[in-house]
Amino acid sequence: MPFARRDIEAAGAGAGSGGDDSPTAKRGKPEAAGAHPALTRTEAVAAASVLVLFVVGIFCVFRAAPRHEFDQILRLPRSLADVRLLKDNLAVYARDYQANFILGYCSIYIFMQTFMIPGTIFMSLLAGALFGVVKGGILVVFTATAGASSCYFLSKLIGRPLVSWLWPEKLRYFQSEIAKRKEKLLNYMLFLRITPTLPNTFINMASPIVDIPFHIFFAATLIGLIPASYITVKAGRALGDLRSVRELYDFKTLVVLFLIGSVAVVPTILKRKRIYE
Repeated sequence: MPFARRDIEAAGAGAGSGGDDSPTAKRGKPEAAGAHPALTRTEAVAAASVLVLFVVGIFCVFRAAPRHEFDQILRLPRSLADVRLLKDNLAVYARDYQANFILGYCSIYIFMQTFMIPGTIFMSLLAGALFGVVKGGILVVFTATAGASSCYFLSKLIGRPLVSWLWPEKLRYFQSEIAKRKEKLLNYMLFLRITPTLPNTFINMASPIVDIPFHIFFAATLIGLIPASYITVKAGRALGDLRSVRELYDFKTLVVLFLIGSVAVVPTILKRKRIYE
């Protein structure tokens, strides 16, 4: 029985020294794919800044708004009729308490975009109606970028199961496209933000899951939302003439957006052409 004894001793030694390779030990190790990703220091600071802005804005609204007008002021617009009503009710309040109103507006917009609540397009129209093209455009781009960033952070922490359940095919397509464009990722993200190729809600939720760095996501969002925000805010100045939200993005407007977006991907196309040559 010498061979059997040696085999038993070798097996025991292997279990003691190579236990880390066993399936049980492997399951005990934290794996990057299954672990919840943590925010980086920069992302944590940005998330905290957005949270502070949201809290301060809500406080300012409740502090300055007249109590008997809460039902007319604190409501989310769901239609053009709601936007027109809010414009009439908020015109004096926005003029007399402009700082408070802007902070409150930012808080509501960020809240809606963070939790994917429909209606931000009506908030953009309201900004144009109350503040004009320049000031309203700056306000919309800032709040839209902050809200998209907040949604990015939330999705990075807990959003993977939801995105995989809601958009499985779209997520796989997005991931494959990102993998092809690692070197010119900012250009591709600018194209997606400027054009309506993919819904903004999906981009906000899926970007951290497909490993798009936050600084690229932030830059593409800040710059890429300018054309669409300008169109919406400008329409808010002529709110009385607007009959439907669909009029904002007619065929001519979509062509212009795709032409602007195409400029962002020209460097990628030229680089590929040089490689093939």
